[in-house]
Amino acid sequence: MKLRIVVLAKQVPDTRNVGKDAMTAEGTVNRAALPAIFNPEDLNALEQALRLKDQNPGSTVGVLTMGPPRAGEIIRQGLYRGADTGWLLTDRKFAGADTLATSYALSMAIRKIGNADIILSGRQAIDGDTAQVGPQVAQKLGLNQVTYAEEIVKIEDGKATIRRHIDGGVETVEAPLPVLITVNGTAAPARPCNVKLVMKYKYATCPMERKGDEPWAALYESRPYLTLNQWSVADVDGDEAQCGLSGSPTKVKAVQNIVFQAKESKTLTSSDADIEGLMKELIGEKIIG
Repeated sequence: MKLRIVVLAKQVPDTRNVGKDAMTAEGTVNRAALPAIFNPEDLNALEQALRLKDQNPGSTVGVLTMGPPRAGEIIRQGLYRGADTGWLLTDRKFAGADTLATSYALSMAIRKIGNADIILSGRQAIDGDTAQVGPQVAQKLGLNQVTYAEEIVKIEDGKATIRRHIDGGVETVEAPLPVLITVNGTAAPARPCNVKLVMKYKYATCPMERKGDEPWAALYESRPYLTLNQWSVADVDGDEAQCGLSGSPTKVKAVQNIVFQAKESKTLTSSDADIEGLMKELIGEKIIG
């Protein structure tokens, strides 16, 4: 069965490097001040998509992302691993989007792509940890959805069989296509980049990424696959009022990097008196007991 698969992926700030410049004055994340990486769980989702492609000859995988022009790197990382195409939603009117505005923009892009059988995304992004975007996209598109997936076991007779991790165990469910699936970070890790594909797509860019004086600029005319799809709000027939800050009721007051430090310490011996004193203190503070 030939499948048309779309992977929702996000370029996120590396939250291990949050500093004093992590927030803008408007209360949004200052992405320019932080290293950008491929959202980890989206890589797990990409791997599930590529496995489905391997199992179903003739299937295609496309990577859909939203962000500034530099987010085109996410599409290239997908192409390096075996994806067939990608789409970058980039427009100043998308900036500052919360999950509601992000899911709206992505759902409009998926409508434009059309005829997607399976939409995959990571369970959540490390810069927000909300796990809301995938389900919101499914709701806006009226799609079936399965969350917390560990593995897509098979696609057969128009149905996806999915193993998912839930509290207390694992369950296997079936869902008719089209379906949106969010994937856990405990699913299979993404395969490494393929050297041949890296050589093929290393100059692939969106038009807004180009400076115009690149030594390889002539390649864009002779090799159309090096020009990545780039869409604005208007290109996806989006409503500006539902995009970016104007479409985002969520407001972030601050982002901080919290480091826990011990303010005091005690040195204990193995004597019965020291151990008894420690137990009394822990019980008295209601830490144990």
